[in-house]
Amino acid sequence: MTNTIFDDWHVIGADRDFPAGTVKSVRLLGRDLVAWCGVDGHLRVWDDRCPHRGAKLSGGKIEDNTLICPYHGLAYDIGGHCIRIPAHPDLSPPARMRSVAYATQPRYGLWWVCLGNPEAAEIPPFPEWDDRSYRKFLCDPYTYCSSGLRAIENFLDVSHFPFIHDGFLGDRHHTTVSDYQVNTDEMGLELRDVRVWQPDPDGTGNGGEVTYNYRVWRPLVASFVKQSPSGCLAIFFAVTPVEEELCLGWMWIAMNYGWDLPESELRQFQDTVVRQDIPIVESQVPRRLPLDLRAEVHLPCDRASIAYRQWLSSLGVCFGAI
Repeated sequence: MTNTIFDDWHVIGADRDFPAGTVKSVRLLGRDLVAWCGVDGHLRVWDDRCPHRGAKLSGGKIEDNTLICPYHGLAYDIGGHCIRIPAHPDLSPPARMRSVAYATQPRYGLWWVCLGNPEAAEIPPFPEWDDRSYRKFLCDPYTYCSSGLRAIENFLDVSHFPFIHDGFLGDRHHTTVSDYQVNTDEMGLELRDVRVWQPDPDGTGNGGEVTYNYRVWRPLVASFVKQSPSGCLAIFFAVTPVEEELCLGWMWIAMNYGWDLPESELRQFQDTVVRQDIPIVESQVPRRLPLDLRAEVHLPCDRASIAYRQWLSSLGVCFGAI
């Protein structure tokens, strides 16, 4: 695993998933972790292993803002240090009796964790988050039995719209993809002026030509703003790399119009679109994204995916790639 993915911030759940008193097992980048929230409301994430005899700490419980191992009752403080050994009440726990703790941050109603150097990268921006002219809702996480990099590349691909999303984001009578701009800068990858015709761009039922402007902030975090006759719709997409060939997709939807439409209908529309994508992404062989451009055949409309793969290669990304 390279430091690029290791040092990035990744979502492990929504705020609502971790109320005070929660102890949960989570998996990230092929590692078993324990996520627990004490009475102070802050989420801690450690290796899910008691250093005494290797039992999973996620089977334990919280007492007085300490995590208690389910096997022998060892108590660990918020920094991961053992502070009490029930079998030996008078013994001062050795310094090695501690769990590996990772940096966590709440942002955008999600909890993020970094398994490497938390100073190496920042949680990407979500520009519409603080804009009150946008209504926002978080979709339930989507599971892909594939590389997170494949999921992001699919997010950037518009030429599949007429075939996978016919009647929604595409129409088989409007298949042409116009030329668009692709740039790489210090913030990541940018796609501008991606224009397509859509019969129902957002679940409102109002068709027309739309323009996408994309940003790929980190290898597994991307967003777009779509301009349609109705207004602007933004999606912030963060992908959690559970394993090299298993990921979770977290989507925030932000719209500056359609306030009269029930959130349930808009959510159902987005669920439908993503669930049309998932079987195709899971069917791709190999499931890990090939970064060698010679491994697959490319078309002019694939400029975004070509730039994405080249950018990943320049960053030295290998988790979920071949």
